[in-house]
Amino acid sequence: MQPARPGDPKQVGPYRIVGRLGSGGMGTVHAGLDRTGLRVAVKIVHPAQAEDSEFRARFRREIQLSARVQGPCLIPLLAADPDADTPWLATAYTPGFTLDQHLTVYGPLSGGALHAFASGTAQALAGIHAAGIVHRDVKPQNVILTPAGPRMLDFGIAHAADGTSVTRTGVMTGTPGWISPEHYRTGTAGPEGDMFAWGALVAYAATGRLPFGTGAPDAVAYRVMSEEPDLHGLPDELHELVERAVAKEPSDRPVASDAVAECVALLSAQTTQVVSPGSNPTLISDLVAGQWHVPVPDDPPWPRPVRPVRGRVVTAAVACAAVAVLGGLAAYAAVAGPGDANLSREAPASSSRPSDEISKRSAPPTTATTDLATPMTPGPPVDPRTIRVPTDPLVGVPHPAYSRAGDETQPHPDEWRTSTTADGPEEREAEQAIRHHMTSMLATKDMDFMKPTITFNPRAQTVIVTGGPVPQLPDDYQEVFRQAGQMAACTALAHRLKNKPTTWPYGRFSIHWKTSDAEAPAIGYGEATGGCFGEIAGQWHGAEAGMATAEFPSSDKAEIRVADAAVKAITATWNANTTETNADPIGTGDGISLGFDPVEKAAYVWTDDPNGRFTSRASQSNLAGTVEEAVCRELMEEFNNNRSWNYTRWAVAVYDTYTNGRQFIGSGTCTS
Repeated sequence: MQPARPGDPKQVGPYRIVGRLGSGGMGTVHAGLDRTGLRVAVKIVHPAQAEDSEFRARFRREIQLSARVQGPCLIPLLAADPDADTPWLATAYTPGFTLDQHLTVYGPLSGGALHAFASGTAQALAGIHAAGIVHRDVKPQNVILTPAGPRMLDFGIAHAADGTSVTRTGVMTGTPGWISPEHYRTGTAGPEGDMFAWGALVAYAATGRLPFGTGAPDAVAYRVMSEEPDLHGLPDELHELVERAVAKEPSDRPVASDAVAECVALLSAQTTQVVSPGSNPTLISDLVAGQWHVPVPDDPPWPRPVRPVRGRVVTAAVACAAVAVLGGLAAYAAVAGPGDANLSREAPASSSRPSDEISKRSAPPTTATTDLATPMTPGPPVDPRTIRVPTDPLVGVPHPAYSRAGDETQPHPDEWRTSTTADGPEEREAEQAIRHHMTSMLATKDMDFMKPTITFNPRAQTVIVTGGPVPQLPDDYQEVFRQAGQMAACTALAHRLKNKPTTWPYGRFSIHWKTSDAEAPAIGYGEATGGCFGEIAGQWHGAEAGMATAEFPSSDKAEIRVADAAVKAITATWNANTTETNADPIGTGDGISLGFDPVEKAAYVWTDDPNGRFTSRASQSNLAGTVEEAVCRELMEEFNNNRSWNYTRWAVAVYDTYTNGRQFIGSGTCTS
């Protein structure tokens, strides 16, 4: 870290700036601290670029895409604001040399470290490509050699694999020497181009030489398109794989997942491990860590600035850190919302065995406000609604007990058949938390007759939620069961991974529905390591699944009362603003409805717009603003007066004639 310079900001979003980490073509990277002392890298774009509408659109897209990418050997996005006067984003801070810096100081990688480098970077690209994204800028400066393994970063010019892009036509993006032949020829940039750059990256790491040499960009481009790479000195066991990766024809290159498999085979050959019955095989993260031994720079603690007393600052990163400190009973209470502090009083677990528009507003009032960086003093009990679910509970943990992070394979039927009931107090507590949370969600829709069975499969590191059979049950009921099961399992596991990362082995969950006593097909699955809510860069947004759940009539008296008051408030607020908006008044004939999704604790507003009132952008913007003002007023009034109320999110959708369906025009989280 370098000292801060005159003119550097003191605060960016929720982060206090304490120095600089570097700069690049997009902007300056500052060293930041959140309220808990968590170190983050805060990228602030250059002022001139912030004025460029095309650049701002690309930056906004970078944030959206980065939030979709999860997995090992990647640096997670924590928070961002693409619409600030000076746009910024924050990622986890990871100490280490870039590959360029390491080669300059220590020379090429070799042996197990080289194989771990190849495996880790291939795994990073596999995660990126699995999210439908192309990195487009794989190069040595974008790989950091951290103490735990290589990490790939910078999605500054990434774009979705569906071909959409906001870069100018005819503008070459990328770095000479790391651009694929087809990109030079036609501008095509797909996953195959990333694999070409990966092959060059591995060769460079092994030899210290750029495989297509140096010099003028045109000369390098000619070698890339017409000459063979210099792979002299590359170990024999990697030579064939790297040679295929840098093939001129994209179809001749391996896909990232295949490259991972081949590299892991090389790593496994160098790693000896005695696997006891019932234990989990060593996965990629363990193999990389086992062979990863590279020098790292000194990383002294960052200075903590003296903070004045301020009001509440709410961010997803603070919330995640809060869970780690508060833990215990309060964390369990947060899993299912108000009232869960009494989970230990639940009846004993069953012994049966079974034979899945971004708001610009600030984060919700669901973050503990205690200054966790200072010793806690006795005070009033923490409101369980103010404890957030960790979005990345294993960040910074070098050897977690849960080792399947990033494993996207579908659940195998044998995992359900061989699962067992809870064994020990921790599994029983998790079982009770999941069942209690599911029941509370389903009860609001009169669906609590669908009783979940919770079982555990230690080998698969999976918690399994099973429902059914229920004769003649509509499919949409099963869908609500799936959503409730996924949320209950995800939140319960996320808290436990955060609180006991080195001992709690379960991070994966699957949801099943019985068709007979012997069969229960999986209807959903996921992991608790990548966030449980529909958030992008810390901002919640509505979804069609939540809308479908909200359309089920509520059986909860408070929900019925608030829904009625909120619809009336929307109408009254719109009509009160007509003198400013020049819009016609609305009434009951405009078909505005409101329902609640108990899974993500959100109020959904929708209208099929029978009178064609909300077809223009101006009218939709007015409606979104009206809904936010009116609905948030009602939600927060209930939140402050009713300790059992935990709805703080909102979304609004209108009928779209082009798609013949509803289109979201706004969503977000209310603040107190």
